[in-house]
Amino acid sequence: MSGPTPKNTSGFSFSAKQSRELALRISMPILMMAALILIWGLYVKVSGVPPYILPGPFAVAEAFIKDWGTLAPALWVTTKITMISLLLALVGGVGFAIFLVQSRWIEIAFYPIAVILQVTPIVAISPLILIYAPSTQAALLICAFLVAFFPILSNMVQGLKSVDHNLINLFELYGASRWQTLVYLKLPAAQPYFMTGLRIGGGLALIAAVVAEFAAGSAGAGSGLAFRLLEAQYRLNIPRLFAALIMLSMLGVVIFATTSFIAWLSLHRWHESSLKREN
Repeated sequence: MSGPTPKNTSGFSFSAKQSRELALRISMPILMMAALILIWGLYVKVSGVPPYILPGPFAVAEAFIKDWGTLAPALWVTTKITMISLLLALVGGVGFAIFLVQSRWIEIAFYPIAVILQVTPIVAISPLILIYAPSTQAALLICAFLVAFFPILSNMVQGLKSVDHNLINLFELYGASRWQTLVYLKLPAAQPYFMTGLRIGGGLALIAAVVAEFAAGSAGAGSGLAFRLLEAQYRLNIPRLFAALIMLSMLGVVIFATTSFIAWLSLHRWHESSLKREN
């Protein structure tokens, strides 16, 4: 008579049920995308719509291959701007949130400034940023930073202020300093809020980088995918436009998947939002 199967506590082993669920999570989006591409191709073929209006999937795939030497460097430029601005927003948002929660008067004095920056459309202030920034790349970074900064800040402030007061009283009872309370209690408790801000900020950083490049009108070898979109539109090279648009979408998907995976790694062992439950 065999004994009970030992449990693997590593967190990375899957039961048969979990394996089937993972396979469905992967296969269903792929099948859905394949069905949409098939419908797209059939519509283009049956309707006879010209390629300068709506190219078919094969024309877009051909543009991927033909224009890869042009699109790939532009993708790297957009990716670099997005990642650097997101990193700056993470550092600035977390640091400013810690500063704000130190005192109610500090929050009252400085938080409205962050709100004003958030509610002001980035398209409206991007011309000023382009004038005062030392370079176009710096202006794009500033624009993307401003858009990604506030979601991280607001979520982090909310997380730092949502710590159980009983735990704070316990730390005070044991004589913990303000620094120890911050490091060992408030920051870990705010981690789920931070991860939410990270996921939101990642997508917004990409959107802001593209919008800022539209506003800047930057061109040349160091331009990103936004300029390649405009260039393809002006030349009526619609297959290349679709290829660049798909590359931007895929970049957004990769950013969201990466930030979601980071959040899962951080939270799956202890937080209710990521714990696996058996039926």
